[in-house]
Amino acid sequence: MQNSQTNQVFNFDKFPNFEKDIDLKQRAWIEVKGKAIETNVRQLRSKLSKNCQFMAVVKADGYGHDAKLVSEYAIKGGASQLGVATLNEGIKLRTSGVKKPILILGNLYTKRDLIICFKNDLMPTISSIRECLICNNIGKHFGLKFPLHLKVDTGMSRLGFEYNNFVQQFENIKSFDNISIEGIYSHLSSADELNSLDPKSITQLQRQKFQELLKQINVDRNKNIKIHLANSAGMLLDKNFHFHMVRVGLSMYGYKPLSKLNKNLLLKPALSLKVKVAFIRTIDKGVSVSYGGKFVSHRKTKLAVLSIGYADGVPRNLSGKINVIHNNKFYPQVGSITMDQMMVDITDSNEIKVGSTMVLLGSDGDKTISPLEWARKSNTIPWEILCSFKNRLPKVQVD
Repeated sequence: MQNSQTNQVFNFDKFPNFEKDIDLKQRAWIEVKGKAIETNVRQLRSKLSKNCQFMAVVKADGYGHDAKLVSEYAIKGGASQLGVATLNEGIKLRTSGVKKPILILGNLYTKRDLIICFKNDLMPTISSIRECLICNNIGKHFGLKFPLHLKVDTGMSRLGFEYNNFVQQFENIKSFDNISIEGIYSHLSSADELNSLDPKSITQLQRQKFQELLKQINVDRNKNIKIHLANSAGMLLDKNFHFHMVRVGLSMYGYKPLSKLNKNLLLKPALSLKVKVAFIRTIDKGVSVSYGGKFVSHRKTKLAVLSIGYADGVPRNLSGKINVIHNNKFYPQVGSITMDQMMVDITDSNEIKVGSTMVLLGSDGDKTISPLEWARKSNTIPWEILCSFKNRLPKVQVD
């Protein structure tokens, strides 16, 4: 084929799988350090009570890190179980070869979904007698016991059996012959609040309610039932929250939900977000940039156009509030962040070229930008920042 504009002849036969040959780092991508996940899990496990197990929460594609990769390294670090949000997330891990027990933290309520769950060796979260009956019937049909976890609402007002009715319902559930109660758990609503150590805090009251419930159902008789309550913040608060297992998400990825917790715990962020410079242009003083013209140059300005935007998970409300890093120097993002691109003021650089790599999250030299910083500036939480990164950002393991 001949290009009429350049008279250059291209031999496309050299590229039989052209679309497969695209460089993963061609535009924007996420770098993941699997060994950081492994190290974080080992560190966190060292803080657990004796015989307390570690569930690695890998929902939302491993908080944007790649669930399969995270699962592999979390298991290497000593995770004994995995937690996902949806049936599809659990199936993907099973088909990728993961053998460890997997708990679906979301609610499955149809017979069809629960059959699929059972046949893929996944454990559902059960919040009602109705769902228990469905699981019991499925187990009876296959001549097996259906493993599951019972959830109790102690203050989140989301999933779970009604607290005041659970003791009576549990007596009924124990009579079901074709289910296996693998765990009983609840979820803390406010463990990452500053007052969580206060005896009168919501978090402490939830723990007390949960412990009282466990006494009433005399769960200690059955050592095979795993009791769990703590998320990352709860795990770091106090060993009284540990019970038989903890469910850890954010901290496993390298971030503390509260900076005051375990100051000696040195977690390693596992994720970096990087992007290539796609275009460079120079504008005169007094020229507006991007939608709405909210930024106007106060000098002759050199702009780098980066091929990443809010469709990739960069919050639009961070427009004009963040920096990027190149070669250990910060450069300010200017103008509105658009769906697929953003602009950066690189006037003070003579080394940045088209194709240069910029760091949006992560470290370069001694400069670091954290999801915690983005969360503060966009008035949200780091969980939302990490879970916002979309599938069009390739995940690249770098260790």
